[in-house]
Formats: sequence, structure tokens, C-alpha cells
Amino acid sequence: MNVIVANKYRDALANLDIDVIKSLEGEFTVDEIVETFKNFYFQRMILDITALKNYKDIKTLQKLSLSLDMDRLILLLDGSPEVTEPEYLSDLISMRIYNFTMNVDGVMYLYNNPNSYRDVAQYHQLDTIHDGLSMGTAANQQVYVDSSSATVIGIKDVTDGAGATTLTYIMKKQLERNYDVVALELDKRDFMYFGENNMHSISSQELGNNLSKHSKCDVILVDINNSPSAEGLVNEMLYLVEPSKIKLNKLLSRNPKAFEKYRGKRLILNQSLLSNHDVLDFEYETNTKIFYSLPPLYDQENGNSALDAFLVKLGFIKQNDDPIGSKKGLFGKLH
Repeated sequence: MNVIVANKYRDALANLDIDVIKSLEGEFTVDEIVETFKNFYFQRMILDITALKNYKDIKTLQKLSLSLDMDRLILLLDGSPEVTEPEYLSDLISMRIYNFTMNVDGVMYLYNNPNSYRDVAQYHQLDTIHDGLSMGTAANQQVYVDSSSATVIGIKDVTDGAGATTLTYIMKKQLERNYDVVALELDKRDFMYFGENNMHSISSQELGNNLSKHSKCDVILVDINNSPSAEGLVNEMLYLVEPSKIKLNKLLSRNPKAFEKYRGKRLILNQSLLSNHDVLDFEYETNTKIFYSLPPLYDQENGNSALDAFLVKLGFIKQNDDPIGSKKGLFGKLH
């Protein structure tokens, strides 16, 4: 089911050929919209931008992007000069708002064919920092995600201590046999305990500059931790769940609908000993789709077949049957 928040275009949006579970009409603050929908499950939100008070100020969209899942948003712009400026559109993209259009027909197209970054990359001004946005947000960081630059992979724990930091380290070790790889850790200092080169602990505010600094690498791995802005700066996000009873119950006790925001995303069972049948049961009970189930990995092992298979599933192309660490590349470019 879908929700519609409309004002100027309420009549046109009322005729969309979609199932609607809830509609709002009028002008609303971001806080009012967030309060209405923060615990409300919906497939897509179609938002008439004129329904947002002070929408011509990009900070209004910035505030919305920090509170709701932008992958579910379809934004209908009003064609006013302020919101069609290249800087405004570029800032939308930096906030991971990829699905925007100037007409109602475009809304239905995006509903059936959602944009990815590649579909809107031509509007993204990578070398510009805009004065309208506060420091430390995704929208003022430089992003390097085109095919000629580094593939940026973010890794984040969903359940507490699901192993994002260690998995980042193990992936870095495995990939660097054939690639130029750097790993970044945001707002913590756990990387220091690995004693490895090319593993850097930085603040969220430094991420944009570090993506620029390492843009000639093949792969940049980012241990996201709790940074709200970093997810908009990566090519791919991996969300880790440790499927132990205590970890799951702790997560669901805090938020019974915790898994709803990860539907359609790359959800990884990490440190998992679940059978294929158990994974199917987990998907049914949480109403999610598991991208991959990773068993416990020994972080001192030189090469790991389970991680090898995971990287292939992630999109690295296996080129031959040589063992990991051979001088021939095991994986091709992430597609």
C-alpha cells in the first residue's frame, strides 16, 4: 500500500492507478509528516512538494531525508525556478532522493521503474559544496560513484554488534589481494586494533574528503556505524543481522517494526549457522528477503571460500578458478 501527501496537485494525484492506504491534503511541516508516518508501513510515499512548508529551502528536504526512507519517496516538483535549479536537484541526489519528477505521468513511471543513482548522475554536481546545507550532512560531501572511480560499499549493523567492523576488515584483506582497497571507519577508533595499513578511522564530516582522496582506489569499504548521512554517499549498503535470539529480541523490543525499513535492501545474516530452511523461516517471520547468509569467519584466515562466494553474489565477477591470492585477478569490477 502507498501514501500520498498532496497540496497543489491533489486532484491529479488522486487519479493515480495505485493502491492508497492513507492520504494527507494541505501544507505540513516536516515534523508533522514524520510524526504521521514514522511508524506507519507503506510501500511508496508520493509527495507533492508544495505540501511541504518552506519547501524551497533545501534544508527542509534535508530534514525529511534524515527521518524517512528516501528509497520509498517519489517527489513531485512544482516546476518553480527555485526547485529546478541545478544546485537544488544536485542536493536532492546527495540526500539519496533519486525519484523526482515534474509531472504526474512521471510519478507513475517512477512508481513502476524506480531510479538508481546512475539514472540521475548527470544532475549531480560532484565538485560543489552548497551554502544552503549544514556541515556534516550527505548533501555537502563529494561523492565519487561513477564507473571510472572507486566502488564504495557501506556496511552497517542492524542488530547490536553484528560484526560490521570485523567483516569490513576481512573483506578488505580478501579483496586487496587483487585490488587497491581502502577501509574507512566512521566516528570510532576500533580499526587501530587490527594494525593494518589502509584502514582509517575518521569522523562522518571527513567522509566526503576521504572519498575524494581515495577515489582512484578500486574499492572503498566504509564501516558506517551510526552516521545518518553516510548511507547517501555509497554505491551499495550491506545491513548486517546476527540471527541469535538475544540480539533479535533486543532489536524487536526497541522497535517491533524494525525490519520494515530494510525491505528491498541488502540484508545479510552475519555469523549465521542457520540452515537454508531456517533462513526461509526467518524471511517469513520478518517479512524480509535475505541477500546472503554468512557463517562465522575466522579473521586470521588467509582466504575464505565462504567470503569468496559472498563477493561473487555481491557482484564481483569471478574470472577463473585460480585460488584467492593468485597473481591473476579473482574478481572483476563490481557490476
